[in-house]
Amino acid sequence: MLSFELDTLFAGIADPDMDSMRILSETAMRFPDALSFSSGAPHDGNHDLAGLTFYLDRYIKHLRDKGLPEQRISRLLFQYGAVNGFIQDDVALMLKQDEGIDVAPDAIMITHGFQEAALVALRGLFAAPDDVLLAVSPAYVGIRGAARMLGIPVHSVTEGPDGPDPEEVAAQARAVRAGGRRPVALYLVPDFSNPSGSVLPLAARKRLLEVAAEEDLVILEDNPYGLFARDGESSPTLKSLDTERRVVYLGSFAKSAFPGARLGYLVADQEVTDADGVTRTLAATLSKAKAMFSVGSSSLSQAVVGGYLVEHNHDLRTPTRELAAVYQERLRAILAVLAEHFPPEDDHGVSWNTPRGGFFLTLRVPFVADLAQMERSARDYKVSWAPMSMFHLDGGGEREIRLGFSNLAPDAIREGVARLARFIKDTLRDTPEGQV
Repeated sequence: MLSFELDTLFAGIADPDMDSMRILSETAMRFPDALSFSSGAPHDGNHDLAGLTFYLDRYIKHLRDKGLPEQRISRLLFQYGAVNGFIQDDVALMLKQDEGIDVAPDAIMITHGFQEAALVALRGLFAAPDDVLLAVSPAYVGIRGAARMLGIPVHSVTEGPDGPDPEEVAAQARAVRAGGRRPVALYLVPDFSNPSGSVLPLAARKRLLEVAAEEDLVILEDNPYGLFARDGESSPTLKSLDTERRVVYLGSFAKSAFPGARLGYLVADQEVTDADGVTRTLAATLSKAKAMFSVGSSSLSQAVVGGYLVEHNHDLRTPTRELAAVYQERLRAILAVLAEHFPPEDDHGVSWNTPRGGFFLTLRVPFVADLAQMERSARDYKVSWAPMSMFHLDGGGEREIRLGFSNLAPDAIREGVARLARFIKDTLRDTPEGQV
C-alpha cells in the first residue's frame, strides 16, 4: 500500500508553520465551549437568509434592465464563465465611489477571496528564484503561506506602532539587493493591520509610494478593514494615491457583504506588452494563472455580491456604517474590560495597544504565550486566542497574543476577558520566577 514520509512532500506542506491558518480556523471547532478571540471572523448578526435570494433576484433584474436576453442570463449563472469574472463593471463603480480608485473593468479580476488574489499576484510577479517578497512583520499568515506554497522567499520589514517606516522599507530593499537577490514587491495592510491593528499615517503612505518608485517595488495593498474606521477617520488607500501604477490592490467582500461567498478581487491596471506589441492590463494577463488555479470564480457568488452592489448603488460605505458601529462598540468594550482587569497602577506586566478600528489588538503578557498555552487556555479556562509568534516572520512575539473581537458581542467580550484574566493570573502564579 502506497504511503509517504512527510518530508518527501513539498516543503510548504511539511513545514509546521504552515498549519497556522488551519489551527486558527479549527480552534473553535476543537473547543466549542470556549469563547473565541482566536479568529477574525466577521460579525454574523446582520445576515438574513432571505437576503441571498433577494440579491440574486436583484442582480438578475439588473441584467434584464440592461437588455440581456434570458438565454444569456441563464448561461451566465449556470455555465462556466469568463476566467476573470463578470461583475468587474460593478466593482469598478464601487471602487471609484468608495475609494477614489478609478480603473477600467479590465483591470479587475474577481477571485476566490483574498487568498486566491494573493496567489495569482505572487505567481505572476515573481519570475525568478532570487525574487524576494518584502512583508511587514508581524504579517497575516495567509500571505506568508501563499509565498511558501509558491516557493517565494520572504524578507521581513519590522512594523512599528504606526505601521512600517518607509525608510526601513527602502533599507530592507537595498539589503536584499546587496545580498544578490531582487526585491520585487512589498505586502502590507495599511488600515487596521492583521494582526496588530496599526494604521499607516497619510504622510507615510505618500512617502511609501515614493520609496516604491525609488526602489522599483510593487506594493501589494491588502485592504479588508478600511471601511470600518470611525466616522471621519478614513485614510485614502495607497491605490487611490498611486499615480505611477505601483500598487496592486487586493480586496475582499468577506467583511463587507457575505463571508460565505468567498469572493474577492485584484486590481492591477499596470500595462503588459507582449512580443507582438499587444498591450493588456496586468489583471487580464494574470488570467492565465487564475485559469490554472481555479478556472473561474463562482457565478452564483458573483451574482449575489453583484446584486448587493447594485441595490446599494455601488456604495459599500453607507450600508457598512451600521456594521462599522458594531465593531467600534466591540473595540470600546474590550479596551474597557481589559483596563478593569489589568488596571495600569497594578504590577501585573500586562499591556496592550489601542487601535482605532479593525478586528484585532495585541496583548503583551509576562510569559511565553505559545500554542500549548493557547490550548490550555481554551481547554481549562474556556477562552481561546492566537499566539502572536504565529505572525512574526523572523521570530518574535513569544510574549504577545492577538485578540480578535469582531465576532463577539460586548457581553461575551466581558466574560471572555474575565476568563482570560484568570488564565493569565494563574499562569503568572504557577510560572517559576526565572521564566517570567
